[in-house]
Amino acid sequence: MNHQDIPARPAADGQDNPSGHGQRPVPPKPSSPPTAGLPRVPATRHVPAGATPAPAPEPPFPIEPPPWRPRQIRPTVLKAAFAVFLVVVVGFLVWLALWLRADGQPTGTGDGDVPGVVETSATPLPSPLPLPREGVAPPDFRLGDCFKDFAPNALKSTIVACDTGHSAQLVAIYRYPATDSYPGSEALKAKALEACQAARLAPAANDYTLNFQRSYPSRTSWDSGDRRADCYVTADGGNVINSSVLP
Repeated sequence: MNHQDIPARPAADGQDNPSGHGQRPVPPKPSSPPTAGLPRVPATRHVPAGATPAPAPEPPFPIEPPPWRPRQIRPTVLKAAFAVFLVVVVGFLVWLALWLRADGQPTGTGDGDVPGVVETSATPLPSPLPLPREGVAPPDFRLGDCFKDFAPNALKSTIVACDTGHSAQLVAIYRYPATDSYPGSEALKAKALEACQAARLAPAANDYTLNFQRSYPSRTSWDSGDRRADCYVTADGGNVINSSVLP
């Protein structure tokens, strides 16, 4: 019988092949799964159409609050603050208007009608009534009044506008408290002199020959309520003064 060589058949997987001929190499088993060390990707859950998805799970860490924002001021608060500010400003302007004359100069020491204070004036005060006025008693004289045909001891006088001819002007006043008793003529004369020394005159006074004259209440007029010691500037030549001599 003739013998024919038959090629060796490779061994099947898992069968022994002692000869080693025709065997396919088998790769070694990996020591760990190929996905080890890689970030895990959460599986996407399939939600059927029309179904309500389940709520997302709470995060394992706290959620930071939103950044702080300044509180907004309501418009009503701003309006109220503006109204208060406006009232304060208007009140100040009213006070200033009362303290200042229209020409912007002070009306005096600010102590008008205050007992125990010598009243002087930086500007002549306008008369509240039409001029001339006749038959005015000394207790009704006002600081800055100008007088025609003035006599210090007269019970009545005529007040005229200071830009018309006059012979005297009231430039300072000292008032005694209403509760004081009669101090005597010498004390009254001294207070009238003190008022004259405190009087301030304008440069216009240098245009005339003027004298200071004092007037004070008698015992009778004191008992009738007269509490003023007055200081006047007077002209010897009659009604020759044609302007106010106050600053």
